[in-house]
Amino acid sequence: MMETSGSDALIVAVLCGVLGLFIGSFLNVVIYRVPLGESVVSPRSRCTGCGSEIAAHDNIPVLSWLWLRGHCRSCGQAISVRYPLVELLTGIAFAAVAWWAGPSWQLPAYLYLAAIGVALSAIDLDTRRLPNVLVLPSYPVAIALLVLPAAIDGNWEDFLRAILGGAAVFSFYFVLALIYPAGMGFGDVKLSGVLGIYLGWVSWGVVIVGTFAGFLLGALVGIAVMLAKRGGRKTALPFGPFMVVGTFIALGAGPSIVSWYLTGLGS
Repeated sequence: MMETSGSDALIVAVLCGVLGLFIGSFLNVVIYRVPLGESVVSPRSRCTGCGSEIAAHDNIPVLSWLWLRGHCRSCGQAISVRYPLVELLTGIAFAAVAWWAGPSWQLPAYLYLAAIGVALSAIDLDTRRLPNVLVLPSYPVAIALLVLPAAIDGNWEDFLRAILGGAAVFSFYFVLALIYPAGMGFGDVKLSGVLGIYLGWVSWGVVIVGTFAGFLLGALVGIAVMLAKRGGRKTALPFGPFMVVGTFIALGAGPSIVSWYLTGLGS
């Protein structure tokens, strides 16, 4: 682990936050095009109303949307507020991850997790799908990015636990899908292994907290939906966002939750 100070961590968090805004702009393209099977590289972004290409100065994260008051410069069609929200959320997620990890060799791996987590959550909310084209490559990417801190800092024990954590969480979700296929999509199963790798890098306790947190959040939202009379017990909710949020809750608060629980057992 790199030696860092509070000021170093703050600078890295701010820089990563700004980077996240621009990554969020790209994620908007990913979220829109991947479910349609379109390239995320070309053509350049265009207005869905008039088809005019969006100029570079109209594609500045958050600021351009505010400057244009949420409308296309060419035809005046409204631009969804979700675009700046995705950019802002990604920026906040990048800043939070950078503050948590600091200027360390594990930081790139967790920034990738933040980016793919935002993209997959939004796509799952839109389409109730977690596309293989995003989930499956995340396995080798996560492993490759975590090999870096393992090799440089000698954290091979953490790396092995990450691999085992991914396998354990994947196996748990796989069994649940076999037992109750109506309540668990296989896209969730495939995503669970990726999240398990990142949780496992930290500790086994965080693996347990992150897995449990996803189900707890899903249950709470399900109850809220029923109380609001927006659905019933059989209403299908996209589970991917709960898994992702549960993972980040565990990364941030998991060690404290585990310590609190073990202290309670010992008292």
